[in-house]
Amino acid sequence: MKTSRKNILLFFSLLLTAILVLGCGQSQDTPNEESTGDTSGSSENDVNQDISENGEETLYDKIQAEGKLRIGTEGTYAPFTFHDDTGKLTGFDVEIAEAIAEQLGLEPVFMETQWDGMFAGLDAQRFDLIANQVGIRPDRQEKYDFSDPYITSTAVLVTHEDNQAVNDFEDIENLKAAQTLTSNLTDIARENGAEIVAVEGFNQAIELLVSKRVDITINDGLSLLDFLNQRPETPIKIVAKHEDAAYNGFMFRKGNPELVEAVNEALEEIKANGTYLEISEKWFGTDVSE
Repeated sequence: MKTSRKNILLFFSLLLTAILVLGCGQSQDTPNEESTGDTSGSSENDVNQDISENGEETLYDKIQAEGKLRIGTEGTYAPFTFHDDTGKLTGFDVEIAEAIAEQLGLEPVFMETQWDGMFAGLDAQRFDLIANQVGIRPDRQEKYDFSDPYITSTAVLVTHEDNQAVNDFEDIENLKAAQTLTSNLTDIARENGAEIVAVEGFNQAIELLVSKRVDITINDGLSLLDFLNQRPETPIKIVAKHEDAAYNGFMFRKGNPELVEAVNEALEEIKANGTYLEISEKWFGTDVSE
């Protein structure tokens, strides 16, 4: 009887010990299982997120699906982007952008905005790119992407056609130069020793030069080409180009390499098939890509 009672007590003692051990084991394992479950769930979420990001439709995909390329431009900056006598938006930049859109099989949709608000409009995704003679500069490249340059401009030295004494920038010391006071072109004139005659703008500088009240003007090469293309009878001439060239490109929001690459390929194609040269000669009488 005592033995039986001892056996029963021993049985219950062992059973209680087993339950306690099992309970402690479960208590210790549960947080680990939860932690492992969380980690596994987190990893699965991360993978799904990566798949979502990698498989997400790019801006260029969306543009192709819609069939439209939204282009920000001023519409007030001749001869690059402006309205002609009929009210139509036209200009060198406009026609180059139209040719690129056609090459990509897209409809160009121009969205006009003032220069001061143009970059903000791009940031706000109002348009896909800007076509407005935007200079490719390091400070801008920190925030935006650019296409390959589609136009190159340099400062040029201009004299009256009768002037035979001036052939380069080193010849303008002590000569009268018609310049706007805030222009970086004026800095070039000063650096080479010219006497600055202040003018309000391009047209006044040309008027003074034509009437020989000044000896020279230093101005934007593209503006001069456009002027001479429209008024070839004007008795002035370009005698020298400055060594520093300015490059302009289409500007994009960061993070859209597919669109940038597509535009670059289209730009290369319109140069190869002669479309670019035709547009360039129409507006400037020469190839302005270099």
